Amino acid sequence: MELRQLHYVVAAAEEASFTRAAARVHVAQPAISQQIAQLERELGEKLFDRSERRVRLTPAGEAFLPHARAALDALNAGRDAVTALRGELAGRLAIGTVPSPPEWLVERLGEFQRRHPKVRLLVRTGDPEALAAGVAANTLDAAVIGVLSARMPAGPAGMRLPAALASETLAGEPLSVAVAPGHRLAQAGEVALWDLREEPIVTLTEGTGLRAALESACAEAGFAPHVQAETDALAVVADLVAHGSGVALLPRSVAERTGLVIVGLREPAPRRTLVLIWHRRQVSAPGRAFLALAQADVPGSGEPPG
Repeated sequence: MELRQLHYVVAAAEEASFTRAAARVHVAQPAISQQIAQLERELGEKLFDRSERRVRLTPAGEAFLPHARAALDALNAGRDAVTALRGELAGRLAIGTVPSPPEWLVERLGEFQRRHPKVRLLVRTGDPEALAAGVAANTLDAAVIGVLSARMPAGPAGMRLPAALASETLAGEPLSVAVAPGHRLAQAGEVALWDLREEPIVTLTEGTGLRAALESACAEAGFAPHVQAETDALAVVADLVAHGSGVALLPRSVAERTGLVIVGLREPAPRRTLVLIWHRRQVSAPGRAFLALAQADVPGSGEPPG
């Protein structure tokens, strides 16, 4: 069993494709297939189901994957420990974020990399539940998610954040209506949420903070939003609105980057609240360094990372 085989297994499992895995690890696709097949012969079990276009882990593969990841993590930790003896922070910083990262986060990550050039950066986007689960499982060092109060949105009712996670509120931002230039509301200047009750809405998929904020605000206003189209990408939301699929409720900072017409919402306007989350007890050295940098300019910063 060779370390490169473990790299190939993890890459193929995460990409669900030998071709994409080959591109990720910069080798030819036949090399990945051959090395994984060799490992399967050594183990006496198939790790991947190759019967469809999208390769999938077999039960044996599901059982093997966490151990492959643990071995690679241990190798990286050993390499980083040696680097740390020279007084340099090394390793990987894995950060999760909402689909449209706030400028605050992008600026902090840039500053972090200038201070710690030996640290590899991984940024993943996703819905709040997936990101919170990643932080709880230590596959992410920290994440910026949208919440409703202290809840992790999974629909209008929401869910509370896992007890293992600590959080720090970053910002609250009002939502605005984004419409195409030719839309009837483009010249309105300001509307009430009730005015959108019959408008087709374009929004993100269920489980996202933006979708939860939309549904919660509409419920409080006395109606259910007429969701005409949904997607998991904010850029696609803007494109659909621009081409007449409906209107969208977006954070103003996001709406201003879309090129759409922004219409204000009368108070009480729904808001998107962003929080930074991290594990209370288990944070990597790069994670602790990032949190120290991030919390240095967050007003009223709470408990420091452990």
